[in-house]
Amino acid sequence: MHPGRTTGKGPSTHTQIDQQPPRLLIVHIALPSWGDICANLCEALQNFFSLACSLMGPSRMSLFSLYMVQDQHECILPFVQVKGNFPRLQTCISELRMLQREGCFRSQGASLRLAVEDGLQQFKQYSTHVTTRAALTYTSLEITILTSQPGKEVVKQLEEGLKDTDLARVRRLQVVEVTKGILEHVDSVSPVEDPSNDESSILGTDIDLQTIDNDIVSMEIFFKAWLHNGGTDQEQIHLLLSSQCFSNISRPRDNPMCLKCDLQERLLSPSLLPGTADGSLRMDDPKGDFITLYQMASQSSTSHYELQVIKALKSSGLCESLTYGLPFILRPTSCWQLDWDELETNQQHFHALCHSLLKREWLLLAKGEPLGPGHSQRIPASTFYVIMPSRSLTLLVKAVATRELMLPSTFPLLPEDPRDDSLKNVESMLDSLELEPTYNPLQVQSHLYSHLSNIYAKPQGRLHPHWESRAPRKHPCKTGQLQTNRARATVAPLPITPVPGRASKMPAVSKSSSDAFFLPSEWEEDPSGP
Repeated sequence: MHPGRTTGKGPSTHTQIDQQPPRLLIVHIALPSWGDICANLCEALQNFFSLACSLMGPSRMSLFSLYMVQDQHECILPFVQVKGNFPRLQTCISELRMLQREGCFRSQGASLRLAVEDGLQQFKQYSTHVTTRAALTYTSLEITILTSQPGKEVVKQLEEGLKDTDLARVRRLQVVEVTKGILEHVDSVSPVEDPSNDESSILGTDIDLQTIDNDIVSMEIFFKAWLHNGGTDQEQIHLLLSSQCFSNISRPRDNPMCLKCDLQERLLSPSLLPGTADGSLRMDDPKGDFITLYQMASQSSTSHYELQVIKALKSSGLCESLTYGLPFILRPTSCWQLDWDELETNQQHFHALCHSLLKREWLLLAKGEPLGPGHSQRIPASTFYVIMPSRSLTLLVKAVATRELMLPSTFPLLPEDPRDDSLKNVESMLDSLELEPTYNPLQVQSHLYSHLSNIYAKPQGRLHPHWESRAPRKHPCKTGQLQTNRARATVAPLPITPVPGRASKMPAVSKSSSDAFFLPSEWEEDPSGP
């Protein structure tokens, strides 16, 4: 099964493009390794959700649920909307922090399987409950199991335990092994896929196996991947290459090459954070370029957005002051609707383009689709972009200024020789600075997480009248029992009835035909509340 494959026949909608499917996170706790992982995991979760809950604009995450598996499985957080629900998520992360880190408990081999089945059943219940009032954006669930145990052993345990379980509503089942090593130097923002497991990452069934390091940054990067658009139902950008320059955006019938690409954000726009934007995401706001591109794509007469390359530029011939807004990344598409030969050919052409541009030290100037509908006597405006190659299999795209946007400016030329005394003073100051070969944003902190957490934090306490308190469980070998109150949903899960026969492959799920978001129900706290 392709991770993003669906069987739906309805048209894709660009309004869904930023929203990810519902997610179930199962934290598989094993002693004594939990003591080494707990602090990093809880800090990474709190940092991630302080950001994910604060982003303005369309919701990037729909539903989230959290289970833990220790001596038995337990739902710490039933399915809730992520956006605007930070206090509730923060309380559940605090529950994780207080779980025992020492001692021992009697491990139950079936607990992990039961957590998967119970979470899936809770999702089915939620789906049935919500569909009485609104259509669901997603009808399938992504399940992530985070464990410190050897990942291959956990995969085999799940394969055996879930062989009779109906996984038709599971979009993806993923095991993430947290390794014991801690990164001393963080030099990359590329998470998680273990390159040594190319052949064994899918071990006989559709269970993905990944590894991450036991440090806060690596875990944050893994969770932030949930904010990316992972859909593969439709390629998002068509990059049109031709030996001719066209005066309009329409593509000639004999255009020799069309590269089909997927779009990915490089950065989160600060304009999406509280205090920096009003959430309107105006099309003339350069800080909203990435979302603006999707807005323009949704107005396109086709199901994708087209960039027409009109000329090449020398890499040294572009002044950085002429680019604006946030960059975005183009990658060869992984759209499942294309056949394998077309996917392979498309990737090879993309690879050749990156290689040739680097070798020639060229950039490309491309024209985007018109900003609005044209009329017989009115020429629609267009946006222009520069396309830059990189050493990876990606292209960097940035909006570039046009004549209409330029303001007059005169700058004196730099004199050849500054005064000796000034040069000596300045060079002495520069020599005192620490010199780094590259800029690594992962080593620079702005305290944004703590700022967002403080904005949305609520005093700890009883969160919802539909939740109930209960006494903590006793563990046979545990000393110094922590006195905590767990919160859980009072809605009892439906009985789980195994489906006869082995479900060795998770069947493809149907694609949603609605762009409506999940609505709050009595299961969850109203995210718009105080």
